[in-house]
Amino acid sequence: MDTLMLSRLQFAAAVFFHFIFVPLTLGLSIIVALMETRYVRTGDEIYKKMTKYWGKLFLINFALGIVTGITLEFQFGTNWSRYSAYVGDIFGPLLAIEASVAFFLESTMLGVWVFGWDKLSKKMHCAAIWMVAIASNLSALWIIIANGFMQNPLGYVMRNGRAELDDFLALITNPYAWGEYAHVLTAAYLLSGFFVMGVCAWHLLRKKEVDFYTRSFKYGVSFALIFSVLAALAGHAQGNLVAKLQPAKLAALEAQWNTEKRAPLHLLLVPGDAEKGNLVEALPIPGGLSFIAYNDINAEVKGLKDFKPEDRPPVAITFWSFRIMVGLGTLFIALAVFAWIKRNDLVNQPRLLRALLWVIPLPYIAIDCGWAVAEVGRQPWIVHGLMRTKDAVSPVEPSQVAVSLAAFIVVYAMLGAIDIYLLAKYAKKGPVH
Repeated sequence: MDTLMLSRLQFAAAVFFHFIFVPLTLGLSIIVALMETRYVRTGDEIYKKMTKYWGKLFLINFALGIVTGITLEFQFGTNWSRYSAYVGDIFGPLLAIEASVAFFLESTMLGVWVFGWDKLSKKMHCAAIWMVAIASNLSALWIIIANGFMQNPLGYVMRNGRAELDDFLALITNPYAWGEYAHVLTAAYLLSGFFVMGVCAWHLLRKKEVDFYTRSFKYGVSFALIFSVLAALAGHAQGNLVAKLQPAKLAALEAQWNTEKRAPLHLLLVPGDAEKGNLVEALPIPGGLSFIAYNDINAEVKGLKDFKPEDRPPVAITFWSFRIMVGLGTLFIALAVFAWIKRNDLVNQPRLLRALLWVIPLPYIAIDCGWAVAEVGRQPWIVHGLMRTKDAVSPVEPSQVAVSLAAFIVVYAMLGAIDIYLLAKYAKKGPVH
């Protein structure tokens, strides 16, 4: 493999692994804050136990998320130095704001929360976890704005052969970034809901601490139900933006080779290539793709053949990642609705509880597939329409990247094992009495 492909694989491995931790941090911080708020308002000690129990799982996840996130920023200098030189004036300030404002606030307030039990008033201690939750979600915002520039570059001007920041307001109000942020947050919250439900299901199957885990389950199922629906709506809205701003990505999502008005949506489709067409096209819904993409059944959908071969994204990865994400998202809505209906009779629903145990990893898979759609579907551009990925890679030897990639995989596998072990260990222990 050449340096470009190895660098892409290394960054993909780092991003996918790091994003195992991010969504649970975003959602669980809010769930813990809501539990402590309930404790402060009611004085009911069971909510204090819930706060400490789920807070411990949040801390484990948060700590490992920090470790895996640091390596990502280093790669901009080591693997993608030409990219950093080209857009560093735009990308750098966003990462600096994320670190110096959001992350420092999050880390400081988390320390106050961890060590502030019985030292602060109840209200001040509760305020600390809310600050952690707000800062965590603000941290994600700045990262998404940076990614939004890569998807839809705004607020820059070209000077001396590089992109320089010209309009900070345009940069931070990028509609693509905010649509992406809404989709990421809702997906993170539904993941957190299913995580809480899955842990509760393990204990409820054993009829352990039934009241504690039934109450916890209700927080989880509320998040899962609300945000599985909102994630689908946010995804549809983002799809409309993709159709407008990245028509090649839309065509790859649906393996649409020919430009058509009233383009059909095929319920059964297996992608092929430009010469032979798709391998399978069956069960078309006339105008379905036009309607989904543009909210207009008669709209024209541009096909991949209208783009130069070197400007087409990889179809198979984009196509199947999108379908896995959508299929799992549909499953999440159905499961969340059923779990909500049965939330007051959980101990008599062993099949549901067993299913929820198996579902725990599925939101992670769906989210990583979503990132595959966003990033692979943008190719061959690292900054859409502005800089090609092949022009962004550092001038280093493939052997150097191969060694670091192997090291990343080994270290990340170890960290993943530690995370699973610690989460399982403390999740199984139950609340401290």
